[in-house]
Amino acid sequence: MSSSHSPARLVVTFDDDHAVANAGLSLVSVLSDQLGLEERSEALIDLKPFPGRRVATLVHAMVAGAQFIDDADVLRSGSTAAVLSHKVMAPSTLGTFLPSFTFGHVRQLDRLSEELLTKAWELGAGPGDEPVTIDLDSTICGVHGAKKQGASFGYTKQRGYHPLLATRAGRGEVLHVRFRKGSAGSGRGAERFCRELFGRCRRAGASGTLTIRADSGFYSRHVIKACRDHGVSYSITAPQNRAVRRAIEAIDEDTWVSINYTEMGEASVAETPYGDGHRLVVRRTKLADPQPALFPVFRYHAFVTDRVGDAVGLDADHRRHAEVELAIRDLKQSSGLSHCPSGRFNANAAWALLVGTAHNLVRWLAVLGLGIDGPVVGKTIRRRLIDVPGRITTSGRRRHLHLPTRWPWARQWTTCFERLCMLA
Repeated sequence: MSSSHSPARLVVTFDDDHAVANAGLSLVSVLSDQLGLEERSEALIDLKPFPGRRVATLVHAMVAGAQFIDDADVLRSGSTAAVLSHKVMAPSTLGTFLPSFTFGHVRQLDRLSEELLTKAWELGAGPGDEPVTIDLDSTICGVHGAKKQGASFGYTKQRGYHPLLATRAGRGEVLHVRFRKGSAGSGRGAERFCRELFGRCRRAGASGTLTIRADSGFYSRHVIKACRDHGVSYSITAPQNRAVRRAIEAIDEDTWVSINYTEMGEASVAETPYGDGHRLVVRRTKLADPQPALFPVFRYHAFVTDRVGDAVGLDADHRRHAEVELAIRDLKQSSGLSHCPSGRFNANAAWALLVGTAHNLVRWLAVLGLGIDGPVVGKTIRRRLIDVPGRITTSGRRRHLHLPTRWPWARQWTTCFERLCMLA
């Protein structure tokens, strides 16, 4: 005999017009208003009518976890729209909005992301005159339809797109995105991408030194020239070509310095001059083998740099370039980059830029509202602060948002709301 408290005996009805599915979107809405998301979209994007509402709806849906255009319909459930400062658009409207983007409109959306970054940094999320390290990388956005415009097979043998990304080390902010065809090599368009990136960071307010870290896909004299032209330091993995191998072989055995790297082996670091004023820093590793070889077998990893510092410290910092994978993970799992909704290339390019904006809103929410000066995981912020069930009531012409009692992160939520409301 089942208990009267059994879930199977619940009476379920969807009839509460005052329920709010994601009450934490009120935090995101306050921050979006402070940044001027809707107003800036209206001013910059030449797609009538009401591009600001459409952009804001897509971005806020992504913050709430939307992976598809249809997921935006959750913003129209119950009184969820009441915690947002804009009219929520229907998925059918959004489905016609994205395909209307041309290359020029995508560039307008790119300008919007820069203005939002600038405003967020002015409000306190920026580095000011502190040094900024930027991680460059590319990723594959897989698709399964053969009719996706621009999607093709690349070096991973997976059909999809191959965008370029630049993220801020230690924070995971997306500083720049460039959507590309799936057949594009890792370094295609990297020089122009870097020049735009450096200008964007300076205009946004980064007045300190800039440094980029990148893997061998960005190893190019054109990228290095762009860095030198803009006074940006660089640390770029070098491919194991003949010239690099000769330079490694010429390193004197006495110059290798042992480092702590693996438990089941040994590693050491050395450096040598290379090319036109570069430093070639090399790390070699040898894993322990139950049956020792007659001669030691090393694996080498080298990168070129113009940075000041000892080789051991530079090698340790260069390895931290792997942080960019955490940002890419969040972009795909928490913000919507795992899916490209349209068959048109420019629509998917616009989607990627909106994903970057939603991703950044979560980071700015953490630093401006919670004072977290470091990396955050998108799904953690969403679970604790955004995916909060609520209920809207009205009393004395004032709306009241009721949230659950004994919510574990109630104090953090309240503190975040008060700080965001006080931003100027």
